[in-house]
Amino acid sequence: MSNQSSAQGYLPDPRNENVLVYVNGALVPRHEASISVFDSGFVLGDGIWEGLRLKNGHIFQLEAHLDRLFEGATSIALDIGRSREELKQAINETLKANDMHDGVHIRLMISRGLKSTPNQDPRFVIGKATLIIVAEFKTPRPESKQKGLILFTSTFRTSGPDVFDLRLNSHSRLNLIQALIQAINAGADEAVMLDPRGFVASCNSTNLFIIRGREIWTSTGQFSFKGLTQRAVIDGWQAQGETAKEKDFTLAECYSADEMFVTGTLGGVTPVVKMDGRVIGAGVPGPVTASVSAAYHDWLMQREQDT
Repeated sequence: MSNQSSAQGYLPDPRNENVLVYVNGALVPRHEASISVFDSGFVLGDGIWEGLRLKNGHIFQLEAHLDRLFEGATSIALDIGRSREELKQAINETLKANDMHDGVHIRLMISRGLKSTPNQDPRFVIGKATLIIVAEFKTPRPESKQKGLILFTSTFRTSGPDVFDLRLNSHSRLNLIQALIQAINAGADEAVMLDPRGFVASCNSTNLFIIRGREIWTSTGQFSFKGLTQRAVIDGWQAQGETAKEKDFTLAECYSADEMFVTGTLGGVTPVVKMDGRVIGAGVPGPVTASVSAAYHDWLMQREQDT
């Protein structure tokens, strides 16, 4: 399977071969970085994570990411065992050790920790939570924005909080991976997932927006993850005096949209040109999407300057 047109795709960078990975306080060459087979994250996917972006020496929305991380940990009774400041210090140590200042994607991962035996019971955890930080040089493939992505609607649905709360940034992503595999096999880049009622929820790794006129619509988030880039795009567009709605909408409204795009930490705003074999709008990245992207960057830059 090629990842060249994936919504998560990026340009190869030879510097990544020599990056040091933060593993529980130690900085280890990537090919030597490892955890125990008894770690909760490996045994059960019992953990939480955040994806962060470093640009021009600044980590975008760091405090918001840490807010979500600690909220997620609290919701699953996971004791991170480090303060916010200690996590920031660990991130900065990793960036400094790799001489990283720009164009970097950071994966901050925390599992419940080492277990005495592979089972579900958290009372069998030995010691404190496992902390992993992987920082890599990642530039999204330019062709994704130039040509636009192709989406495919999966038969796998998203879930509500009574089944599995997708607003929890959990290591367990198997239903999303299953949806993506369907999309890949259908020749698409990313999977669209519907909620249990049949309304559009999100894509498997990104949040979906449709454009009607100059209004941008995205889901309410009742049955999908609430992306920080999604929120920033909404705030940035509204700051321009434009209309952004979080609402229920259908596949039919997607097919008849003027433009479409997805949002994520790595790619920011990425246009969509085709969905389920149907051309969206003019079939090329559109002018309103470009304006949304510019508004997002302006809003982000202003917020980061203010902080």
